[in-house]
Amino acid sequence: MNALKYPHLYSPIRIGNQVFRNRIFAAPTGWIELDKGGKYNRDAAYYYGRKAKGGAAAVTLGECNIMTSGAGFGYAVKLDEQFSGGPYILHGISSVVEEVTRYGAVCSAELIHAGMYAGRWMDPPAQAYGPVECDDIDGRHILQMPEEMIYEIAEKFASGAKFLKSIGFGMLMVHAGHGWLLHQFLSPVINTRTDRWGGPDIENRTRFLLLVLDKIREAVGPGFPIECRISGSECYDGGFDIETGIAVAKMIDGHCDIIHVSAGSHEVEEVFTVTHPSMFREDGCNVRFAAAIKPHVKRSLVATLGGLVEPAQMEEILASGKADIVEIARGLMADPDLPNKCRAGREEDVTKCMRCLACFSNLILTGHFRCAINPETGREQEVLLPAAVKKKVMIAGGGIAGMEAAVICAQRGHDVTLFEKTGRMGGSLRCEENVPFKKRVKEYMDLQAKRVYDAGVDVRLNTCATPEEAEKLQPDVIISCLGAESVKLRLPGIDGPNVLSCDDAYVTPEKLGGSVVILGAGLVGLELAVYLSMLGKKVSVIEMLDRPNDGGNFQHMKGLQAELDKYGVEISFETRAAEIDERGVVCEKGGETVRFDADHVIYAVGRRPVVEETYALAACAPEFYPIGDCLAAKNIMNATSQAYKVAAAI
Repeated sequence: MNALKYPHLYSPIRIGNQVFRNRIFAAPTGWIELDKGGKYNRDAAYYYGRKAKGGAAAVTLGECNIMTSGAGFGYAVKLDEQFSGGPYILHGISSVVEEVTRYGAVCSAELIHAGMYAGRWMDPPAQAYGPVECDDIDGRHILQMPEEMIYEIAEKFASGAKFLKSIGFGMLMVHAGHGWLLHQFLSPVINTRTDRWGGPDIENRTRFLLLVLDKIREAVGPGFPIECRISGSECYDGGFDIETGIAVAKMIDGHCDIIHVSAGSHEVEEVFTVTHPSMFREDGCNVRFAAAIKPHVKRSLVATLGGLVEPAQMEEILASGKADIVEIARGLMADPDLPNKCRAGREEDVTKCMRCLACFSNLILTGHFRCAINPETGREQEVLLPAAVKKKVMIAGGGIAGMEAAVICAQRGHDVTLFEKTGRMGGSLRCEENVPFKKRVKEYMDLQAKRVYDAGVDVRLNTCATPEEAEKLQPDVIISCLGAESVKLRLPGIDGPNVLSCDDAYVTPEKLGGSVVILGAGLVGLELAVYLSMLGKKVSVIEMLDRPNDGGNFQHMKGLQAELDKYGVEISFETRAAEIDERGVVCEKGGETVRFDADHVIYAVGRRPVVEETYALAACAPEFYPIGDCLAAKNIMNATSQAYKVAAAI
C-alpha cells in the first residue's frame, strides 16, 4: 500500500525484454579492491549485492574497461583479459552477477575506454590516443587516433558486451560522458579533427559513439537493454552546453534504450563537484539537463541523477516527465536500503548522504570504499552477530562515535548506558546544525539519536562520564568517546571581547560584526568562512602554512574552494598571527608586519583530544576502548568506523 504514495517511483518498467521492479537504479560506483591479477573478490560481490538487497531495480558495476590499453586506472577490471590468456576474470565477475540477481535486481556494467587519459598508471606511462594530437594535463604527448583504431575499439566494446551478457548481465551502460574517450570525441574543444570523425559538425563528432552503440546492438541482439551515459553539459567555460547535449541525445535516440544524462567532466577540476555534487549544491542539481533533453527524444528513455535522496522529489521528477528513471550513487552507499524503506513508508529512517565526498577521497587514498555515515559500506561481508556473552557497556560521550557504538552494542544484545554531559546527543557537530549546507549532518545526528533511544539504550543526559559514575554502574566495558575541544591559541589579545572560538561563531553568528578574520584554513575554518559569507559578512582567512588543510578529504575541498571563490573569501597563506587587538589581527608575513582589520576574530586552528578525562576512565572496567576524537581529532568517517568495529567485536 505504501508504494502508492510514490506510484511513479515504484511502478515496474519493461525495457526491451527486461523487467525492472521500480525506477530506482544504482548508478555505477567503481570497486578497486581487486585480487592479484585484476579479478573481483567476494567483497565486491557483497558490495554490489547489498544495493540489490536494499531494493534498487538495477545495480551497475563501475569502470569495466573494454581493453587493457584503454584503462584509465590499473586497479580496474579489464574485459579483454578474459580472452588474451591473462588473468581469468570470469569467476570474480560472475560472482558479482549472482549476488546482484539473487535479490531480484538487474546487473549492469559501465563499459569505458579512457582515451587520452589511458595508460597513465603504467610504468612507464603507455602511449595514449585521443581525437587529436595534443599534450594532456600531465604533459604526456597524445597521438591522434587513426581510423582503424576507432573501428578496433568499437569491436572491443561489442566483444566485452557480448561476454558480459553471456554470464548473466541483464543490461549494459556505455560511458560517453565525464571526459572519457567517447566524450572526448563529442567535445568540440578537444575534437578538432578534419575528417569524418570530428570537427565543428556534431554529426561527425557523434559518429564514433553511434558506431559503438550499433556494434554493441549487433553483439547482444534485440531486446537487450543498452544504456548510454552522456554529459548533458560540460559545465565549464568553453565546454559544450545543453544545446550540444540535446543534439547528441537526438542523434543517439533509438540507438540505445536509455539515455543517462549526467554533467561535467572528471578531468576539469572545477566541475568535479558538479559531476559529483558537493554539499553546497541543491538536491537534484543536475536534473535540469535530463529535463531539457527529455522532450527531444522519442524512442529512448531518459535517466537522471545528481544528489537525489528525497523520494518525494524523485516521484515529482518522474510524474512531471523530467525523466523516466532516477539513478543514485552515493545515496545508496549511505543507505542501500533507501528504496525499500521509502517503499514501506519509512522515509524518516533513511540515512541520507551528506555529499561530503569522503567516500571518493578515501577510495583514492586507500583503495577502499568507505562512507562517513554508514560504516557497513565496504564491510558488507562482516555480519553483525548477537553477542556471545551479554555485557554491561558504558558509553562515555554522546557524539558521533558514542551514538554509533551505543546503537551497535545494543543491537547485539548488550546492556548499554550512555552518558552525555550536555542536554543533547550529537557532540561538537551540533554547533553547525543551522548551517544550510550542513542540513544532512543535522538530519544524521537527529536520526542517530532516535536510533539510540529505539535500541533501548539508557541515555543519561546532563551527566558527565566520570570514575564516580563508573563506580556506581560497575560496567564490564567502557567505550570512551569524549571527543576533542577547540584549541585556543596562546596569543596576546586572545581573550578580548572581539574574539570567539569557531564553535561559538557557528552557534551565535548574530554576535559578529560585518567583517571577520578567521585564524586557520582547515575545513572547519573554511566552511565557517563560507557560512559567514552567506550571512553577508566580509571574511578573510589567515593560515600559517602555504596551503589549506583538507584533513584528507581533498575532494570535498574542491567544492569548498568553489564556494570560497564564489564569495570572494581571501586566504593569506604563510601568515602568522602575532597579536589581536580591538581593531583586528597583527600578523607577520614574509618578514613584514601586516594588519588585518575586522570587527571580530575567530580561531579555528584545530581540536585537541580530551585526554585527561578519557584516561581517568581507563581503570574503571575490565575492558576499555578509547575511540574517535578522544584519540586524535579527525572526522566523521573515522568516528563511525572505529565505533562500529569496536562495538561489533565486544
